[in-house]
Amino acid sequence: MGRLGTSDYEDLRNARILENQARMASLGLHKTASELRSIASSVKPTNLRKHSKKDYTLTPLRRSDRLKHSDHRLKHSSTATANKRPNRVSLRRSDRLRGKEGGVSEESVEESEESYVTTPSSEERRPANMPLVKLGGLEIQLSPEYSAQRCNSKGRGSLYDPVYGICCHFCRQKKLCGEEDCKRCSDLDMDEPCIGKTDCSACHSSNGVLCRACLMVRYGEEMDEVRKDKEWMCPHCVEEKGINPYWICNSSLCLRKRKMAPTGIAIFRAREMGYKSVAHLLMDELQRTNKVIA
Repeated sequence: MGRLGTSDYEDLRNARILENQARMASLGLHKTASELRSIASSVKPTNLRKHSKKDYTLTPLRRSDRLKHSDHRLKHSSTATANKRPNRVSLRRSDRLRGKEGGVSEESVEESEESYVTTPSSEERRPANMPLVKLGGLEIQLSPEYSAQRCNSKGRGSLYDPVYGICCHFCRQKKLCGEEDCKRCSDLDMDEPCIGKTDCSACHSSNGVLCRACLMVRYGEEMDEVRKDKEWMCPHCVEEKGINPYWICNSSLCLRKRKMAPTGIAIFRAREMGYKSVAHLLMDELQRTNKVIA
């Protein structure tokens, strides 16, 4: 079958249009369509809904019965003695925060949260990797299963513990360390330091607490060497004392305080460029920037 020419196609199209119009006229559709258009244009909407801004200040906020009950308990507890602590709100918590991951029962964790105190003693300032934790005479021990699991990750530890764990300044993970011979994390002995976390000899603050993995990746230092060095100082003190003004803390919190963008996972880029750690990369970049400005 050959292709139709331009004129043949137009003739065929016009013929079909006339055929369709004749069919619609025989059915009376043209008249019906015109009547519908006239009716639709003549009718005006009368029931228009007026917009009114809702005042949300008059509506009380919806609160769950759990929080309402806690407010009621706190009001009654305020009439007690000044030294008595109000009852804590029974918030929903995951199994990890309840202490089940560390082999501690739920009841003992709730009691320990009421009684533990982590404030440093006024007589002697304790190292940052040996904070004081008082549990009111409770004796809590890790089960053999979780004791073995604790050492699965030597870099940052495998067990999260909201009471006994020490928070790393960089990764901010409050875990028990993965060192096998750490008496604090294995036996929960609060009079022993955590050998899996660093302690600054100058400030003894949380700024100098780093886990093994963050210490190596971010600053290129080994935990075993830092542990032997009794005069080791954190990057904050190194910069503050003028030992190395370009050796700065590269945690996201401290970089934002400097109006600098956090580096993220920069260890791969640093090692590709031949640097030992992220801190060495930043130190070189800061030195070159200051030379250009000068």
